[in-house]
This record gives sequence, structure tokens and C-alpha cells, in this order.
Amino acid sequence: MDRLNLVTPTLEYKDAAIDYINEFIKYNSDINGVGGLNRYLDDYEGWLVKIEEDKNRIPTEEKVPALTYFLVRESDNRIVGMINIRLALNEKLRKGSGHIGYSIRPTERRKGYNKINLYLGLKVCLEHGIKEVIMDCDKSNIASAKTMLAFGAHLDREDYIDSDGDLVQHYTIDTEKAINDSKDIYESDNKVKKVKQ
Repeated sequence: MDRLNLVTPTLEYKDAAIDYINEFIKYNSDINGVGGLNRYLDDYEGWLVKIEEDKNRIPTEEKVPALTYFLVRESDNRIVGMINIRLALNEKLRKGSGHIGYSIRPTERRKGYNKINLYLGLKVCLEHGIKEVIMDCDKSNIASAKTMLAFGAHLDREDYIDSDGDLVQHYTIDTEKAINDSKDIYESDNKVKKVKQ
């Protein structure tokens, strides 16, 4: 398996980041966990400013502090995924979306990358004192549910809050337990490195 890293977005990744979003558009795939990058395709530099501001936001019912990373394959420096980690939750996010949104580009799916993406994201959560991670996904998104369940996620409830009428499943992950139980899988064979700030 290729070694993957979470990397803080920089200007160096501009073309690769825009290509990442355009692939979702090409494949008519839902775009999740990108920290709003899909709204900044004509202003990548503005997006970099936005995600820097996101880091230290005071939590309100409109916005919360968050970190956004690229999941980069070391062998070719390709962005294969992204993850957005909300460091605090408001009432709206507690009811839906939760702490983490993530994605893997359509042409890189079914390779186990999103499990590494979530593993690294959980490590970031633990570093920020988040002991229980709340996440959700459409019930029809079996791949995302399997990713969460691989880390011992507990299904808390199902309800219809999705704008397109899908049944949404809400999960909780014990952050420290998930990392400890998965460490041998994801770190023993050099699949991941530390987050690059």
C-alpha cells in the first residue's frame, strides 16, 4: 500500500486541488469534506485565507473552528482525498454532519484510502481533545458507513435530515480506542506518516 499523509493545503497544491474538485464534477459525485473548496475554484488563494481563518474561529451557531487537509499519496504527490475536521460543534452540527467530513476522489476509491484518511483524522481529533467523534452519512453510502464501522463506530440513530430525502445514519466513535485498536494496522507497515503542518 502507498504511504499517505495529511497535508495542510498550500499554494503549491493549487492545480492539484482544482483538479480534485473537477473530478467530482466530472463523475457527478457528491463533494464532502473539502472545507468549501468547491465554492472557490476561481479563487484558490481566497480559499487558503478562509481555511486559515477557520482554524481559530469562535464557535457560533453559524460557524465553528475547523481544520482542512489534503490526503496526499507520497509516491506521486497526488491528492487522493480530503478531510475537514470541526474542532467544536454547534447545535446544528450535533444534529447532522458532526466533527468530520471526508472524501476520496472517484478514481481512487476502493483502495482502502478512506480508512487511512479517517485514522489520521481521528489522530488530529485526539490531539485537540475530542474524545468522542460524531459523524454521519446517508444510509445508501455503504462505503462511508463501513469506514466508520472499521473504527468501532456506534450507530446512534437514523433520521431524515438530508436535503435530498435520504435516511441519514448518525455514529459516534471513541477516538482513543479507535486509534489504539487500529495502530498496528495503519502504522506497522508504514502506510501513514504524521500530519504535515
